[in-house]
Amino acid sequence: MHVLAIIPAFNEEECLSSTVAELTSQCPDIDYLVVNDGSKDDTESIIRGEGLHGVNLPVNTGLTSAFRTGMKYAYRHGYDAAIQFDADGQHMPTFIRTMARAMDENGADIVIASRFLNGERFTGVRGLGSHLITHLVKMTTGVTITDPTSGMRMYGRSMIKMFATGFDVAPEPDTVAWAIRKGNKVVEVPAEMRERQGGESYLKLSNVVKYMSRTCLSILLFQWLR
Repeated sequence: MHVLAIIPAFNEEECLSSTVAELTSQCPDIDYLVVNDGSKDDTESIIRGEGLHGVNLPVNTGLTSAFRTGMKYAYRHGYDAAIQFDADGQHMPTFIRTMARAMDENGADIVIASRFLNGERFTGVRGLGSHLITHLVKMTTGVTITDPTSGMRMYGRSMIKMFATGFDVAPEPDTVAWAIRKGNKVVEVPAEMRERQGGESYLKLSNVVKYMSRTCLSILLFQWLR
C-alpha cells in the first residue's frame, strides 16, 4: 500500500524533529507530510532548516483544516491510505504497518489504533467521556469502537476523497460514526501510545469537557443532518 502520514503541527518545535526522524527510520517506505498550522514558534524554521517535507499554512486554522490539507495532497497524489500522525511524539510508527495490514486484509475504510485493546484505561473526565462516546457510537451505528478518541487513524481511498472534497467532515469520532452509518467498514487494532514528548497539551480539563460535550452532541444530533 502507498501510505502517507499526515503530521499536523502547531507550535511543536520541541518534538517535530524527533517525531519525523523516528517515523522515517522505522517506516522508510511510508511518505509523510508535515502541515504547519500557522505556528508561532520555530516549527516553520525547523521544517525549512532540516529540509522536512511539509507545507506552511499562513495562519492557525485548527486541526480539521490542517488535516484536510494533508488529505487533499493524498488525494491529488493517488495514495492508497493516509494516517493521522501526531507531531508531539505520542504515536508510535511501529503500529503503522499493523494498521495497513488490517486495512488490506479486512477491506476496511478506517483503521483505528486502540489503546483499550492493548489494556490501557483512562480515568477521570477523559475516561468517562470516552466510554460515553463509545456507548453513543454503539447506540447510533450498532458498532463498538473501544477507543473512539484515538487520534491515530488510517483512512482508505474513499475516506481520503471524502476529506479532500467534502466540507463538513473532521478527523473526530462523530465522523467515524457517520462513516459507519454510510456503510463504511471500521476496524481497530491494539496499539500503545506515549505521553506527549514535549510542548503543551491542549487537553486541559475545560477543553476536555468542551470536546466531549461537542462530540456527543454531534453524534446524537448534527450528524443526522449531513
